[in-house]
Parts: sequence; C-alpha cells; structure tokens
Amino acid sequence: MSKTIITVVGKDTVGIIAKVCTYLAENNINIEDISQTIIQGYFNMMMIVDTSSSKAQFSEMVTELEKIGEGLGVKIKCQHEEIFTKMHRI
Repeated sequence: MSKTIITVVGKDTVGIIAKVCTYLAENNINIEDISQTIIQGYFNMMMIVDTSSSKAQFSEMVTELEKIGEGLGVKIKCQHEEIFTKMHRI
C-alpha cells in the first residue's frame, strides 16, 4: 500500500472537495481518512489516500492537483506518508 498525505489550504470557495475528490476517483485513488474545517472563511483539509492502484505517477498527481488548486485559489500539497511522518516526528 502506498499512502500519500494531501493538504488543501486557502479561502473557502464552492467545489473544492468536489474537484479534488473527482480527480482522485478518476485516477483510482482511495480516500482512507479525511478531515476538513472552515474557520472564518478559510478552508483547511487533510486527506490520507492510498495511491497503490492509481493510474497516475506520483509526480503527475502532484502537478495536476497543484493546477486544480490554482484554479480554485487554494494551495494543494502532496507528500508521501513516510516523508510526512519523518518531518513531523518529535
């Protein structure tokens, strides 16, 4: 299993979750966990996804999600779970 952490941050707007989830579904990427909040108009979402059955290469997924984010006015970042875990270890 290949897990990736996806974060989405920016001003709230209609369709953020829909566009990100549509991309994931089209590329056979399964959402394992998701957390989303909106605080004073700012959107924040973190997802843990399984990319092991994905049609897209990791670098391609990163680029395409960044473009989706630009179109929505938010920042979308992707990190392999191992890197994320090591970066946030105390």
